[in-house]
Amino acid sequence: MKKTKVIIALDFPNSEQALSLVDKIGERGDFYKVGLELFSHEGPAIVEALKQRGKSIFLDLKLYDIPNTVAGAVRSAVDLGVDLMTLHTVGGEKMMRAAVEASDGLVSLLGVTVLTSMTASEVENVWGRPVGALPEEILRLGNQAKEAGLTGVVASPKEAKMLKNSLGMDFIVVTPGIRLAGEDAHDQARVSTPRGAVEAGADFLVVGRSITQSDDPYDTLQRLNEEIS
Repeated sequence: MKKTKVIIALDFPNSEQALSLVDKIGERGDFYKVGLELFSHEGPAIVEALKQRGKSIFLDLKLYDIPNTVAGAVRSAVDLGVDLMTLHTVGGEKMMRAAVEASDGLVSLLGVTVLTSMTASEVENVWGRPVGALPEEILRLGNQAKEAGLTGVVASPKEAKMLKNSLGMDFIVVTPGIRLAGEDAHDQARVSTPRGAVEAGADFLVVGRSITQSDDPYDTLQRLNEEIS
């Protein structure tokens, strides 16, 4: 049976706060997400600091630009030694294929389908047309990601099972929007408990506030790992 891994989201404004949490958790936490806020403030230095601590890195920048620019960003990420990286599937086939070629198989590329903060009506407003059922739109984008050669997708736990069944068990599904039982959904529209996401087939769970705002993040992570094991 595969083991679902937890990625801790370092949604902090600076490296001092981020690395303080990393050091507090210690060896139990081995995979961390660096997103736009932290990377914009600290740049590659935060990735290097995490690598020096022996951590795996999910660089979540959601690239969306012309193919040449995205390819250059992917090559830079390879040089940094990141393990997972995101780009928007709506950037199109040429952009995604350029990213895959630039990765040279050294970083796993994940397509962002529909942000977990978005509802069906919001997607319809952006697309300018009816989308029917939101899962259908997510599967359509997931298919494009797979055809372009991406390793997997980022999608909510609500769509993980559908994506696995349609795109294959080897196609990675990373699920944000994870909330422990009884927690507030905050700015996420499509959320799930850790157990629910695992049962849906998620390969990685991205967990932020539940751990980072905990009085005892080490203990919270331990309990979360026990729940999904």
